[in-house]
Amino acid sequence: MENFFDWQLTAELLGYDFVRQMLIAGAVLGLVAGVLGPLVVTRKMAFAVHGTSELAFTGGAAALLLGVGVGYGALAGSVVAALLLGLLSRRDSDRDSVIGAILAFGLGLGVLFLALYKGRAANKFGLLVGQVVSVGSTDLWLLIGASVAVLAVLALIYRPLHFASVDAAVATARGVPVRTLAVVFALLVGVATALSVQVVGALLVLSLMITPAAAAARVTASPLRATVLAVLFAEASVLIGMLLSLAPGVPVSAFVTAVSFLIYLVCRLLGRTRERVQ
Repeated sequence: MENFFDWQLTAELLGYDFVRQMLIAGAVLGLVAGVLGPLVVTRKMAFAVHGTSELAFTGGAAALLLGVGVGYGALAGSVVAALLLGLLSRRDSDRDSVIGAILAFGLGLGVLFLALYKGRAANKFGLLVGQVVSVGSTDLWLLIGASVAVLAVLALIYRPLHFASVDAAVATARGVPVRTLAVVFALLVGVATALSVQVVGALLVLSLMITPAAAAARVTASPLRATVLAVLFAEASVLIGMLLSLAPGVPVSAFVTAVSFLIYLVCRLLGRTRERVQ
């Protein structure tokens, strides 16, 4: 195990540009996932994030087959998924069935694209479990630009969106455009999901988008404190996970998900302890 975590090798790897780009990408994703996460949890959209990640995987697989940037393909796939979810889930009772249909369709089509792709197997594997070391300078700027756009739009709609998330019926009665906000937020989640796929892969995207926010919800009921904690938890999960994965050279998702889940378990324990004291 000591050789598995070779800290000297980790320190040497930190001197490479691609590793620094990886850490910057992870920090940006941690920020976006942490800010969006509490709203996703409040709106009970964890399953929707999973469904969106499947079409991000499909878009990335299609891009791989066509020989274009995987990041652009994943982004396009997520946007399509978000639009479908926003437009087809007009009633809350329809949401799960619509997500299930989209998830199955996306996964099946993505598997077909990967079967047709004759390139390196590592590229196929990376779409499922992440391959952040492949993030180049162009992909990094795409990630940063998309993240800034997501945060800027979220800042503009946050107040009415939070109101609609807490009590949609009252928000509708007050004239808040709940339906439009739902579609816009679905698009923001779609973009963030596409960005997360490059780090943890389509199968484990919930570790960034949901788990930190779920952990924060266990220790505070304040929306502001929950958002701050979710950002801190997401940053810790992705950055510590990346550093731990460097020397062994294994997929980063294994460590990101482990750190994230450990934080969640600690927060659950703290939450129960606080409830007993009160």
